[in-house]
Amino acid sequence: MKYQYLVLLPLLFACRQQTEPATSNLSDPKPAAIETAEQVAIQKEPPLIRYDYDTTQWFDLNDLDTSIYLDLRYATTNNFVQEVMYDCARCFLRREVAKAVVQAHQDLQAQGYGGLIMYDCYRPRPIQWKLWNKVPDPNYVADPRKGSMHNRGGAVDLSIVDQNGKALDMGTEFDYFGKEAHHDYTGHSAEIQANRDLLKAVMSAQDFRWIRTEWWHYSYKPKTFEISDMLWDCE
Repeated sequence: MKYQYLVLLPLLFACRQQTEPATSNLSDPKPAAIETAEQVAIQKEPPLIRYDYDTTQWFDLNDLDTSIYLDLRYATTNNFVQEVMYDCARCFLRREVAKAVVQAHQDLQAQGYGGLIMYDCYRPRPIQWKLWNKVPDPNYVADPRKGSMHNRGGAVDLSIVDQNGKALDMGTEFDYFGKEAHHDYTGHSAEIQANRDLLKAVMSAQDFRWIRTEWWHYSYKPKTFEISDMLWDCE
């Protein structure tokens, strides 16, 4: 009888293995969830981005690179007319101009700087009229009847920041109307001159031209644009 039990034991164990359901090893990965056709389609299609401006004509600079610093002075009272001109701070530029600015910004970052800081970008002609009515002097404000490169979305006022976001010393503040702001002024320190030369070099490499009297102002050379009255939303 003892030997019969020993013979039957392996047979009983084999039958148990066949009749009991297999259990998963705790270390095995969980089975993949069954996805519906709709779920698969959502994963494959990128989310729809809705822009509040005409992307065939313009770019909001921060839509291209959020690391660019914005200090748009005409959206504050920290400007030469000491009055808020823009309802909110957004930097719009023509598409080609915006891409060139982003490239200059990234070139500076590759050199160890924080990149560019923007003081002014596209300036709508209605805002130009507000400035002109405040200061009707073509030595300081472009006549809106003729318009400026800012009114066309082809000019920028800007500077360079270090890795901590601090603007480099350029010798004067933005919109300083005096000889010290001129490119040909020779009374600045070697450090200030080097900072100005760096800005000039990085912007010139992207086909921007500078003007003699304002170290911060650069206009895009390859293309001209129509004067625009486009005003942006502030939601």
